[in-house]
Amino acid sequence: MAERYLALLRGINVGGKNKLPMKDLADLFAKAGCREVRTFIQSGNVIFSADPERSATLPGVITAGITERFALKVPVMLRTTAQMAQVVHDNPFIQEGADQNSLHVMFLADQPSAQMVEKLDPDRSPPDLYIVREREIYLRLPNGAGNSKLTNAYFDSKLATISSGRNWRTVTTLLELMSS
Repeated sequence: MAERYLALLRGINVGGKNKLPMKDLADLFAKAGCREVRTFIQSGNVIFSADPERSATLPGVITAGITERFALKVPVMLRTTAQMAQVVHDNPFIQEGADQNSLHVMFLADQPSAQMVEKLDPDRSPPDLYIVREREIYLRLPNGAGNSKLTNAYFDSKLATISSGRNWRTVTTLLELMSS
């Protein structure tokens, strides 16, 4: 039975780099056997339906297709509708009443070990805060993401994985789109 998924692609159409037209991206997903494919904004968010068996290999298939067609190496992470609902529900900063405009989520390709998470520097970028929960990092960045030292490069190197970030408004909108 088909399930609804979100594919989060890292680093496309950001700052004029790694240009990848959303129509072409949607076509890659359709050719990979996905149904009801649609994209949201230009930064690599693809909502689709697929059988769970197909989704297991999809990140590699899409990454290879993008490399072949556009000569770009773009990591792809998947989340189900239930997983996205959990991400929204579990945001500790929302529960504390934080300004939603300062909130972001980094989606991780792999769950880091507790030992790796413990080695992160909580004072790396004051007044920014982060909390790692399973395959997500919740961020509160009161001075904006562009002024923070809590970057993809930092978390990727320290946690030995790949991350892709989204602001809170995008996260909640994606869940709404997945649920409709």
